[in-house]
Amino acid sequence: MQNIKRATFAGGCFWCMVKPFDQWEGVHNVVSGYTGGSVENPTYKQVKQGTTGHYEAVEITYDSNIINYETILELYWQQIDPTDPNGQFHDRGPQYRTAIFYHDEDQKQLAETSKDRLNNSGKFNQPIVTEILAASTFYLAEEYHQDFYQKNPDEYQNDRNKSGRDQFIQKHWT
Repeated sequence: MQNIKRATFAGGCFWCMVKPFDQWEGVHNVVSGYTGGSVENPTYKQVKQGTTGHYEAVEITYDSNIINYETILELYWQQIDPTDPNGQFHDRGPQYRTAIFYHDEDQKQLAETSKDRLNNSGKFNQPIVTEILAASTFYLAEEYHQDFYQKNPDEYQNDRNKSGRDQFIQKHWT
């Protein structure tokens, strides 16, 4: 179906990146995984070490007749600290950096425009460092990590609380 599209984002720990997208009408699926690196079929243990070149990421499958890419981009920005080049919140290292992985030239253009708009908005005192990169092979994370917020709600909420992500979101986006 021509209206079924993919969007791929890295925003730090993938556990915290699933729920915000999973709850929108038109989003069919959100999966956790790894992308952007050189190791084929990486494991969580390998990626967590920060030496594979992979980012922890989510891949979103959505119906573009119901929710458009611009809306998904706007939601993405509101889940991250786009000014941090070294990770996200309490997760540090290259595997936790932010990135938008575009699947076609239209997504690339929309992502660049969105990033420029945010950079020029004055919302942040530092430049936006989130990278915009061509999508590459997306490797699914282990089953344990899929839908983590639903399968392990207490552990998910504890990790999210100690990360500082929600405090940042509240300060900058609400």
